[in-house]
Amino acid sequence: MRNQDIIFLNSVFFVIGFIIVFSVVGILLQTLVSSVALGLMNTLRIIGGAVIIAFGVLLIASIRYYIPIFTREYKIKPARFSNSFISSLVFGIAFAIGWTPCVGPILGSIYALAITSPSIGFLLLLAYSLGLGIPFLIAGAFISKVSGFMKKIGPFLKYFNIIGGIFLIALGILVVSDYIGILSVFLINMNGYIEVNGSLNFIIAIFAGILTFLSPCILPLVPAYLSYIGGTMAETERK
Repeated sequence: MRNQDIIFLNSVFFVIGFIIVFSVVGILLQTLVSSVALGLMNTLRIIGGAVIIAFGVLLIASIRYYIPIFTREYKIKPARFSNSFISSLVFGIAFAIGWTPCVGPILGSIYALAITSPSIGFLLLLAYSLGLGIPFLIAGAFISKVSGFMKKIGPFLKYFNIIGGIFLIALGILVVSDYIGILSVFLINMNGYIEVNGSLNFIIAIFAGILTFLSPCILPLVPAYLSYIGGTMAETERK
């Protein structure tokens, strides 16, 4: 098997690792909240939307002000196993558990969105994982071109907090006002409110995952991630 193929497969196992974590969280949210009464669900929707708006405001404010919850990090150093694929899987799990706090607003907003739509909580976290994971797979497949891309996009990372904050504020307003279903009419063929609303939330979650990957906290770490993936492969070959 070619080195490039091995690196890509390690990327796949890395992505599977954090998909497992986020999917489990989605299942737990779906199980805990799905039985809530309709009246309480409306309250949760308003609270969830308000939380998303607050995350958006804080994300924009963090450009000029020190926000403690966005700077604290929980670093986990996963052990390497004799099999590089297992190492990459464990690394993906550790990556999800020891999440970088400065992208916490986006992830927290998806959690809030999942609480307001408990019937599709698992799908929302899965969609978020896919949005975050696909760019990692692309990076693993085109490892030789990643450095050039990083240099080109670097100057634009300073705009991330503004774009991300506006996205979260707009999403929060839609959730609070319950206008996501109305907006979905303009984006997707209307096949019924619940189905269409769920489809739009799914798209929003995927976009949030992509936005997370492009954040200044994750994108600059991609070369280190690829170095880790390459290291697990090299270590396996030595053995």
